[in-house]
Amino acid sequence: MLKTLDKKIKLNNGLQMPQMGLGVFQIPNDQTAAVVEQGIINGYRLIDTAQIYGNEEGTGVGIQAGLAATGLRREDLFVTSKIWNDNLSFDEAVAAVEDSLAKLQLDYLDLYLIHWPGQTSFKATWQALEMMYKLGKIKAIGVSNFNDTHLSMLDTFKTVNPVVNQIELHPKLTQVPLRKTLFERELVAEAWSPLMQGKLFQEPVLLNLAKKYHKNPAQIILKWDLQQDLIVITKSIKADRLKENAELDDFELTEMEMQNISALNRDVRVGPDPEQFDF
Repeated sequence: MLKTLDKKIKLNNGLQMPQMGLGVFQIPNDQTAAVVEQGIINGYRLIDTAQIYGNEEGTGVGIQAGLAATGLRREDLFVTSKIWNDNLSFDEAVAAVEDSLAKLQLDYLDLYLIHWPGQTSFKATWQALEMMYKLGKIKAIGVSNFNDTHLSMLDTFKTVNPVVNQIELHPKLTQVPLRKTLFERELVAEAWSPLMQGKLFQEPVLLNLAKKYHKNPAQIILKWDLQQDLIVITKSIKADRLKENAELDDFELTEMEMQNISALNRDVRVGPDPEQFDF
């Protein structure tokens, strides 16, 4: 297996989370099973889905097929899903967790995140996740798209610390101030849309580094993520691209090269701003 896919990050509750994973955002449910199965066969151990993606069922089928194909055990995988927090009551949030488990064909989730904070509507949802965590239905709980204001609000009622904040993060949106806050709170930053949906591939600094290291721009960006101790989620429906994305063992970016990539930052998003997005 590629060494990159062996690397893990220790979370603040002691759990070890693979540093690089396979995401299934925007993959149709009827295609997801094949993608997840191929991902597991190609060495991916972190699988990331969400309720709103509409493909938890396909992900579950793919997990079972991948386990059967490789002889791996359930505990060899790290499966993440996310709850769509549309003003859920405590009971609705508990039911949502159970629904995710049923669709994924799993007895427990390794990580469950609140997908978006909304504005002030996530207290009951978080309290439900805490209960499911204490019952062992979820091994770790965290958040996604939370800014410092949302984390401060969470501080007022949480009894279990979040372990991860999954945020949009790429060379055009390096999120340095938020990452400093996460470090101080002992939360790991996890990057979604690390390739900015391909919008970065013509950047000269990335093209030059790709040429130097005989890689492609996507691989340069993913290496930049990993060298910063970020957890990163990548996506492709093609098995050969999944394998290629993780072929990062044979080069290391210099400190200056890392800085040059970070200097691309323009605080530009491809997704919504969490301060304004209220579903």
